[in-house]
Amino acid sequence: MSNTPTLTIQVPATTANIGPGFDCLGAALSLHNRFQFTLLSEHSESPTIQATGQGAEKLPMDDQNLVYRAFAATYHHLGQTPPAIKIDIHLDIPQARGLGSSATAIVAGLIGANKLVNQPLDSSELLQLAIELEGHPDNVVPAMLGGCCLAAKASGKWQICSIDWSPAVVPIVAIPDFELKTDLARNALPETCGYGDAIFNMAHLGFLLKGLEQGEPTLLKTALEDKLHQPYRLKLIPGYRDAYQAALEAGAYGLVISGAGPTLLALGSRDSADEIAHNIQNQWHPSGITVATQILTVDRQGAVVQRA
Repeated sequence: MSNTPTLTIQVPATTANIGPGFDCLGAALSLHNRFQFTLLSEHSESPTIQATGQGAEKLPMDDQNLVYRAFAATYHHLGQTPPAIKIDIHLDIPQARGLGSSATAIVAGLIGANKLVNQPLDSSELLQLAIELEGHPDNVVPAMLGGCCLAAKASGKWQICSIDWSPAVVPIVAIPDFELKTDLARNALPETCGYGDAIFNMAHLGFLLKGLEQGEPTLLKTALEDKLHQPYRLKLIPGYRDAYQAALEAGAYGLVISGAGPTLLALGSRDSADEIAHNIQNQWHPSGITVATQILTVDRQGAVVQRA
């Protein structure tokens, strides 16, 4: 074991829901966390964990760390005892902002463990484990596979469909300097919805999938509306409505909550991306909230593994 090379795994950020695709649609973005796994020769029941980057000081550095929990879960799934391990984490994705930071930890832990035991689990099995640990598929699936992914459960097993995303459709994220815990955002939702709202979202999701594939502005301007989660979460994100108007005035097809928020995702063209980012940032500034905007691309690779 002590001769096993160190593994480095890079996992992309994700944006989930994308308007009407609540809890089933997500896309990987060109912003990443990196995780390094090194087997230790000495026996230890607790992992050695170090972290750098955005919010590193907030991470638990023991067996409650989410990367290690996913790592250990893989060994337990295989009926094995987790080995002594050192995990080095570098964070470029801000935590509790709706960009899938927890999904990167889960995906890295699962893939790292699977690699270190010579890959007994295929990608489908790893995805099932990842979804089980996360609770829903919209972040972990694109984090692992890359691109834009739609997930549905059939006969007790998750099925994954890759969604074409035209290079002409540019994702722009606006990341405010406050956190919004997923549990809080989920608790804001009602327990049930009406037929009208469900039908509304089904129709708009169809427009979204076709609009992303074709890069068609008319379809996307219709597609990004939602009635299942965003109306209930907007009160948790001060300044949203002003940012929404500013984005549209700059040429955005729409502005939606990324995952549970508070990060906002705008979709636009290459020509309008700079102005969209500028307008959102300027509109939010008077509220006293600092916002970082980034023009990104869709990450087509997903989790990437390197051996040192």
